[in-house]
Amino acid sequence: MSARLDQKFAITKRDGRSALVAYVMATDPDQETCFQILRGLPKAGADIIELGFPFTDPMADGPAVQKAAERALKAGGSLRNTLDLVGRFRKEDTTTPIILMGYTNPVEQMGVHVFAAEMAKAGADGVIVVDLPPEEDAPLRTALSTHGLALIRLATPTTHDERLKTVLEGVSGFLYYVSVAGVTGAKSAGSDAVRTAVERLKRATSLPVAVGFGVREPEAARAIALTADAVVVGSAFVDEIPAGAKDGAVDRVLRKVKLLGDAVRTARQLEGVSQ
Repeated sequence: MSARLDQKFAITKRDGRSALVAYVMATDPDQETCFQILRGLPKAGADIIELGFPFTDPMADGPAVQKAAERALKAGGSLRNTLDLVGRFRKEDTTTPIILMGYTNPVEQMGVHVFAAEMAKAGADGVIVVDLPPEEDAPLRTALSTHGLALIRLATPTTHDERLKTVLEGVSGFLYYVSVAGVTGAKSAGSDAVRTAVERLKRATSLPVAVGFGVREPEAARAIALTADAVVVGSAFVDEIPAGAKDGAVDRVLRKVKLLGDAVRTARQLEGVSQ
């Protein structure tokens, strides 16, 4: 539903390449440093930004993102401050899509209609609510659709065909394929398994398919980019922050983004693949 998302995927498809979705945690290590990272992401190679909103119990996330959430909360991070970051970013960049990612509790605390309205006001394009199943997301989906915002859902290696129909009902923006059974950043899936899964998902939906969880190095990103419409990388970026907290964090993160972004951007060209 998001025009920015649709346009971005149209551009990458035209260019015959996959997109890099770069995840960072809002307010990690603090609000200002996080903003400087955000504003540098597009130039470094991020096609789409996935901005996590911190939560005390990020059950789907591995150690790297859990620690990022802890740092963010300690620095005053919240859903409201996450939206403030989006609004500030959007004053400088009107084209790069921003997807929020987080958990149900902060959204319910704000209220789904207020949340959707504030997302639209700030300039966000969609949201992934990790622990909200399709059977329970109708109120949020309705609120988002009122503002032309995407609700993005997750599919996993254990999502069977019948369940996939439910996952795809009412979804928009893109489908996020969690390539491993486990938490973020813990392990990576083999390229053959990812290719088979993406081909199966593309038979079931016309939406772009993004693949994430466990993508840390250029080789893995390059392999996934051969078939997926987008590659999602998160833990590899947030891991760059603790090395010095604020000192040099922006440069370290953006260097890593460029490394992974170059791998994603050139993967099909190097392999002679066109899609």
